[in-house]
Amino acid sequence: MLEKPSRSKHKHIVLTSHPRNVGSKAVAIHWGECDPLKRGPIVATVTTPAHRNVIGTHSGSYAIYRALAVARKTLQADHRADLTNTSPVEQIGPHPSWFDPDKIISLDPFGAMVGEVYTSFYEQGYDIRPTIAITKAHINMPELLDAVAKGRLQIDGKIMKAGGDLVVTKAAIEPVWYLPGIAKRLGIAESELRHALFEQTGGMFPELVTRPDLSLFLPPIGGVTVYILGEIAAITDPNSPVAVRVHDECNGSDVFGSDICTCRPYLVHGIEECIRTAQQGGVGIIVYFRKEGRALGEVTKFLVYNARKRQEGGDRAAAYFERTECVAGVQDMRFQEFMPDVLHWLGVTQIDRLVSMSNLKYNAIVNSGIKVIERVPIPPELIPADAQVEIEAKKAAGYYTDGDVPDEIALTQVIGRGLSD
Repeated sequence: MLEKPSRSKHKHIVLTSHPRNVGSKAVAIHWGECDPLKRGPIVATVTTPAHRNVIGTHSGSYAIYRALAVARKTLQADHRADLTNTSPVEQIGPHPSWFDPDKIISLDPFGAMVGEVYTSFYEQGYDIRPTIAITKAHINMPELLDAVAKGRLQIDGKIMKAGGDLVVTKAAIEPVWYLPGIAKRLGIAESELRHALFEQTGGMFPELVTRPDLSLFLPPIGGVTVYILGEIAAITDPNSPVAVRVHDECNGSDVFGSDICTCRPYLVHGIEECIRTAQQGGVGIIVYFRKEGRALGEVTKFLVYNARKRQEGGDRAAAYFERTECVAGVQDMRFQEFMPDVLHWLGVTQIDRLVSMSNLKYNAIVNSGIKVIERVPIPPELIPADAQVEIEAKKAAGYYTDGDVPDEIALTQVIGRGLSD
């Protein structure tokens, strides 16, 4: 007979809705303060739970991989990042928009400079991680060399080097949501926002409803990458032109060249416009959001592809958005209202060339206080044959307006439909 083990031989694990000692030594956050020390550092690490002053953790959805590494003991749970020589290679900001609690509500404007402005907190043992990293690199896309061969682009040796390499400054940004500001921008009560986030994540973040004192949330979603061509200083120089392409992720087209949509062609076209603007002494900005399939996800996206192609009469413009709504319940969940925050972080006040046909993107940008001079559509010759259904569907739905700036009637028709490139 096997001997029954005594209780004393077992380690008991007590699970609660919160880690132990959360918030007992947390620094208060005063969003929108000019002085970063008065604003307070964002402490989202779990190495010292008592210091945490936010809901969620760093790295968005990648935090799950950290948990797996800790569980498998390939990563020490109390590991602290050595941030030696990781500081930004270019200085961005501060700009006046950083200190307006209504201008930036979805990222931390001080996120790239925490090592510089929060030294005193580091010395006290606070584990503060950057939420923005800025570096330099070369990028190369084969279509750009084709544009050179056809005379649309010129190799200047500075912005575009021989062989087609582009010299860029790039920034990676993790989302940091100021919940009162998010709720205000959406036009809902903060309590309603918190309950929806709590319930629709399966109760993953109980602090959303039990810790109203915590105003910041690091959501488990994809972040943003910014590619800048030209001098950073040109962004705020009123005499230098600024070109911008705001692009939402499309893995099938952007990476693998699928021709069912215009995403990669429009991305390349946006980069071309940014190159030309930078070569004219201005600056070109590509903002790349991780919002696959209009933030509905790639599984939903592929389901919609099947539904569209198998319907009676085949894939056609008249049912393009209808089939998306039948599968997902909505046509779009990207919420472009948050998108201009990254432009305000960069210090953009005027866009001379906005490379987008989307009325929703345009509307979000100008309503945030940024002036747009001209809108640049995708040239017809760059639209793949299989993507004509998409273009016709968007045209029929009032997705874009002919001319540089959409009229108020067209904007009124489009708002609420969630149609955006």
